[in-house]
Amino acid sequence: MTQVLDRQRVRLPLLAGEKWWGGAVADGQAMPFGADAEHRRDLAVSAGFPGPGVEYGGGNQSAPLLLSNRGRFIYSERPFEFSFVRGTVEAIGADLMHGRAGDGLADAFRTASAAFFPASGATPAPELFRAPQYNTWIEMPYRPTQAGVLAYAQGLLDAGLPPGVLMIDDRWSPAYGTWTFDPVAFPDPAGMVRALHRLGFSVMLWLVPFVSPDTATFRSLRSAGHLVRTSDGAPAIRHWWNGHSAVLDATNPGAVAWLHAALDVLVDDVGIDGFKFDGGDLWSYRADDVVAGSADPTSQCEAWARLGRKYPFNEYRACWKMGGQPLAQRLHDKPPTWGAGGLASLIPDSIAQGLIGHAFVCPDMVGGGELDVFSTTDLDAELFVRYAQCAALFPMMQFSASPGRVLDAEALSAVVEAARLHQRLVPEILRLVKHAGRTGEPILRPLAFHHPGYDEVTDQFLLGEDILAAPVLQPGATSRRVVLPPGRWTGTDGAVYDGAQVVELPVELTTIPWFRRGR
Repeated sequence: MTQVLDRQRVRLPLLAGEKWWGGAVADGQAMPFGADAEHRRDLAVSAGFPGPGVEYGGGNQSAPLLLSNRGRFIYSERPFEFSFVRGTVEAIGADLMHGRAGDGLADAFRTASAAFFPASGATPAPELFRAPQYNTWIEMPYRPTQAGVLAYAQGLLDAGLPPGVLMIDDRWSPAYGTWTFDPVAFPDPAGMVRALHRLGFSVMLWLVPFVSPDTATFRSLRSAGHLVRTSDGAPAIRHWWNGHSAVLDATNPGAVAWLHAALDVLVDDVGIDGFKFDGGDLWSYRADDVVAGSADPTSQCEAWARLGRKYPFNEYRACWKMGGQPLAQRLHDKPPTWGAGGLASLIPDSIAQGLIGHAFVCPDMVGGGELDVFSTTDLDAELFVRYAQCAALFPMMQFSASPGRVLDAEALSAVVEAARLHQRLVPEILRLVKHAGRTGEPILRPLAFHHPGYDEVTDQFLLGEDILAAPVLQPGATSRRVVLPPGRWTGTDGAVYDGAQVVELPVELTTIPWFRRGR
């Protein structure tokens, strides 16, 4: 089945009609890679790397895996470089393996998953899927407060949205790495959590592997040897999107135990349900770091992801490998725009997530989560609605900007209906979540996973095998072109279509095109 190569280079001419997926989620919109593709990626380098004076680039998940619709795969336990040029795929790295597992994309995925990143048998908390998630980021950037969080939650309910998981984002704590509530902003965090629980919300807290210098926490972690160090033994101070900080050594069992102990206090004494583990991107680390375990950036990134498995309520935005694990993976913050990089990127990027082993995928916050662009751009209500409708068909959906604050009555009604659609689909979503926990198979799949020859359809997806989603992604749309694969498909209006055809559907602002496969 597989072949372990002593040489450090694999060069494969593409087969007729062969297409490939994998590598970095940031390349999702370029997938699938085919004979006409010219694409290069070094998986040892972050998908979003901020150098001096350069803002955070928005990295996401990546893995040393390529899969083809002809059943072929390339894999290594270590990062490798790859390129698609002139009808050839070439990989350069160590311990490369490649093989052919069958005739299709699903064959390649299932074989690679079973061999290299088998399913753990566990899933994230079902509550992450049962209702929309809500994050305070857009409403209270850098300064959430107890009063503000409670008002945010009540505003969601008043707008007609259901309670769900509520994430309190950056800076609920007095400093990075000091994971206790700021007593000024949150005078009674346990009382706040009890109030949110009574309203039906679960509560998660944001954190990062960074530690603010010149704090008691920093001095304690430095003395214990729990920080990433440079070759001269000093704590490494790294630039990230919020400034300069030290970095927790997640490869150090003592550092992991320290963090778990701090988080467990929040769970046991405050009632917090779980945590959003932000950061941990490859660019946070250096190959010459002095750490307890492996120093290469991918290993340190993987260690940060590994420690979150303790908490079923979790979220990650950056991850190396960890396919098949019970981790919720969100796409990085995106601008509130139509087209490439914005709304149009949600489906191809999420397909890429699933195909490198992350079944439990979540799009970015509805309307876009890129704060700087969001705060300087007039809200596009139509975009917000279409974003919500697209997210409603995903395994998870997440809001940040409060719909009742930013939308008029017509747009708000459409968004509330999208959230209700998601909840109607929850029984099927949860069945798919359990299936993914057992098998590792993606929940959100490209059409090509089940229908060979439909490789180029990147603006639609399958939820499992039986639901075909074709959300409206264009501004001002009055119709939606839908590619129906073979089979019999029933639309939301009851119309039945024989597959293997293209249909043009009329759409309005409230239209969410999706179809159920006949049995």
